[in-house]
Amino acid sequence: MACCAMSSTATPLNQQSDTAGEASSGATLHWRALEGLYASAPINRLFESRLSVLGEGAARIAFTVDSRVHHAAGAAHGTIYFKMLDDAAFYAANTLVTDRFLLTTSFNLHFVRPVKSGALVAEGRWVSGRRRVLVAEARLLDASGEEVGRGTGTFMRSRIALSGLPGYRIG
Repeated sequence: MACCAMSSTATPLNQQSDTAGEASSGATLHWRALEGLYASAPINRLFESRLSVLGEGAARIAFTVDSRVHHAAGAAHGTIYFKMLDDAAFYAANTLVTDRFLLTTSFNLHFVRPVKSGALVAEGRWVSGRRRVLVAEARLLDASGEEVGRGTGTFMRSRIALSGLPGYRIG
């Protein structure tokens, strides 16, 4: 995990094409705008990570762990697990909401095993709910595909319009 003054990136529109599984070009534009929103968040200047919205209800964040985010016993601190799992679940849920920013109301985290270094991927997927409260889960995988953590969150629609947020740009 890179720290301090690193940037997150979004997938440019011209680098992703619609697939048969994507609902519409409007949905695709929303998903790319969510990627831009992630990349623009000030907290993500601390983490070199990349959000990819894969389709309705699915998001992935790729990042790397190194010694800069270790706790005293030499493995990734739990805040890293929480940050990446919460974000992956959050963005999976927010693919279903095109007008409002979601807020995490609760998140349950399970640590499976420690990670000292290497590439990790947080895969988020929407589970249920579409109105006021949405439920999504995420799992954290190491480079060999082994699960190192998982979490489930509930997310609530806020009063904050996505269209008014820096980084969220359609088109």
